[in-house]
Amino acid sequence: MMSSSFNIYRVGISFVMMCIFYKSAVDSLSELSPQKYFSTLQPGKASLAYFCQADSPRTSIFLEELNEAVKPLQDFGISVAKVNCVKEETSRYCGKEKDLMKVYLFRGNILLREFPTDTLFDVNAIIAHVLFALLFNEVKYITTLEDLQNIENSLKGKANIAFSYVRAIGTPEHRAVMEAAFVYGTTYQFVLTTEIALLESIGTEAIENAHFYFFHCKQVLDLTQQCRRTLMEQPLATLNIHRFIKTMEAPLLTEVAEDPQQVSTVHLQLGLPLVFIVSQQATHEADRRTAEWVAWRLLGKAGVLLLLRDSLEVDIPQHANVVFRRAEEGAPVEFLVLHDTELIISRVEGNTHIEEMQEDEDEDLQSPDMDIQDDEVAETVYRHRKTQLPLELTVELTEETFNATVVASDSIVLFYAGWQAVSMAFLQSYIDLAIKLKGTSTMLLTRVNCADWSDLCTKQNVTEFPVVKMYKEGKHPVSYAGMLGTEDLLKFILLNRISCPVNITSVQEAEEYLSGELYKDLIPYSSVSVLGLFSPNMTTAKEDFTKAGNYLRGCVITGIYSEEDVLILSNKYGATLPALLLARHKEGKVESIPFANSRVQDIVQIVTNALLETFPEITVENLPIYLRLQKPLLILFSDGSINPQYTKTILTLVKEKHLDSLTPCWLNLKNTPAGRGILQTYFNALPPLPLIVVVNLHSGGQVFAFPSEQAITEQNLLLWLKKLEAGLESPITILPAQEWKPPLPAYDFLSMMDAAASQHPTRKEPECTKETNMQKNDKKQHEDKSTIRKEPVETLRIKHWNRSNWFKEGDKSFRHDNKEL
Repeated sequence: MMSSSFNIYRVGISFVMMCIFYKSAVDSLSELSPQKYFSTLQPGKASLAYFCQADSPRTSIFLEELNEAVKPLQDFGISVAKVNCVKEETSRYCGKEKDLMKVYLFRGNILLREFPTDTLFDVNAIIAHVLFALLFNEVKYITTLEDLQNIENSLKGKANIAFSYVRAIGTPEHRAVMEAAFVYGTTYQFVLTTEIALLESIGTEAIENAHFYFFHCKQVLDLTQQCRRTLMEQPLATLNIHRFIKTMEAPLLTEVAEDPQQVSTVHLQLGLPLVFIVSQQATHEADRRTAEWVAWRLLGKAGVLLLLRDSLEVDIPQHANVVFRRAEEGAPVEFLVLHDTELIISRVEGNTHIEEMQEDEDEDLQSPDMDIQDDEVAETVYRHRKTQLPLELTVELTEETFNATVVASDSIVLFYAGWQAVSMAFLQSYIDLAIKLKGTSTMLLTRVNCADWSDLCTKQNVTEFPVVKMYKEGKHPVSYAGMLGTEDLLKFILLNRISCPVNITSVQEAEEYLSGELYKDLIPYSSVSVLGLFSPNMTTAKEDFTKAGNYLRGCVITGIYSEEDVLILSNKYGATLPALLLARHKEGKVESIPFANSRVQDIVQIVTNALLETFPEITVENLPIYLRLQKPLLILFSDGSINPQYTKTILTLVKEKHLDSLTPCWLNLKNTPAGRGILQTYFNALPPLPLIVVVNLHSGGQVFAFPSEQAITEQNLLLWLKKLEAGLESPITILPAQEWKPPLPAYDFLSMMDAAASQHPTRKEPECTKETNMQKNDKKQHEDKSTIRKEPVETLRIKHWNRSNWFKEGDKSFRHDNKEL
């Protein structure tokens, strides 16, 4: 990995650069004749030389950049010289014009590398390229995820990895990584990539910036276990990398029994705060586990210490469980009461913003609003009320401009109410969508504020907010019924670019459709493509499938094939007509499903079920979909990407039909932080991860945990499930049956109106009859809506199982009201 054959302090490098003679070269750039230069070369001596001919000013800019690089390169033990050539000079470096546009790298008098001068476009590029060439053993350049996995596996139990992504070679970020590798390259294996696809594959969201990761592989002894990864969140600069690596070298957790004001660690020296988790003898082990979890979350951001209250001479307030100390000299120690570890994380991550937010927070506290306490969405909108949205990215429509606009162009229209919290929250997602589609979409994004144009919204049959509708010429508007988020709405728009179902006219086109080539730009938004196969005379079946396709538009790609040669496809895929072919692009396979005598709703249900993954990652968005299966959930909780070996284990059990009565899934705490709250509800404190639990979401509230000391293997998991079926396992907790109600009662305006009306004489004017009836109808509708809200909502619950019926509970309907997760 880290070669000892090259040590920059001991081995000299000659870096020879040829150029046109530049008369006004600065004094810091040594000037030599060719003969003199070569006579100074010594084994192990570093040198940088640029051979130049007279009477050509073309390299003046390059020489300026080269001069800027002299001092930094000398700091790395590499000297710099400019060699002046004369016409009669016979050296090959003074000869051809094309050679004068290149840079040559030597070790002693041996040529190592040559670069075109246009790649050394500034001082950063010069230094980055030189160090990159010299540190060829210390810095591995990779292009694929397989390369990264191979390096990671080879270093498990041996050394840690410093992995970085830069947008291009020669950038300031590339220079920073090379300078860090020069210092730390013999301690850590540096890995570099410029492939954005590789960065995406490890789960990074902000892929437009350079990234630096620390892979903790040295402590990993199990080759099937993935190395922990810590992301440096500061900009990729030399000083930031140095500080970051220093924090990686510091102990993860330190136990102390002294005054927090007197404790000194490397974190304070690097300008990072300290977090003390207060512990006592009775709860020491649990506190240590909590502190370790917090330490991993705050790695690179703060130092975490376990403060032993029992051994402490200084008094700590009895109620305090966390002590916070900022890095500023003389800053007072803060004693806090934080009952959620996420609050500790937020305290550290938000510490730099506390002062600038203090004024707004004080204003909010001085003028409490009872309404915002009732609704988290409303409160969020209120907190961000000062944020200015770029509304100019969408077109605001009025009653006068609406018809002309939607007729003239295909349009997406957001109907919202400026006074409603959910509308204003979704408006942010809608603007984010406009940013994503800017300059790439033929669809016009528009909006209508129904608070201003209520008649227009009524004419468009808008009865609730917010609503998104798609208008296309000659077609009825299509209402969006998905999640109120940017990505889901983007998927809806992109999948509506094509007909649904699309008419396939040849076997070759059908094969391209099934392989994903026909609409490959849409495959990321529809991992399954559905193709209906019909004989030409199956008119009713084709009509039903077409209706189902229209119903599913925006959710999945559907196609229809009913040519005379349809038997070619049906025979190839073993399908009995009429049939559905489901092309699963991730798995690269096609399966057939017969659906003779199936009506529209049956077809929709078949396709909807087919879209479900075998072992999905559970998120806030897709949880309701899997809850509708009404089976107990087998959830694998993971703090990051899942180990491929665990996936293989679960999928094997699924294939062997051992999990037919369960819904196997996994939850990434980094993608879905709500999972931490779920685990804390189950275990009171966050347990070691990964962890498997079985929980039924319907009634009873029992939660079972797979023993953490056992390896997650097919044999162990199957044996544990059999014990559950036999009633030999005890639940770790039973969730209480609770309804989800708002903290404050909602305003009942109709009752208030009725109460006010009862205080006045009854009016007998006949023209009021219709309005009164409307009020009664409205009240009845209001009561009906209230009733609907009290119906059961699928939540993470588990029924009481005995050895005869616990696997059958998934077939029963819900019998409980809204419950906790």
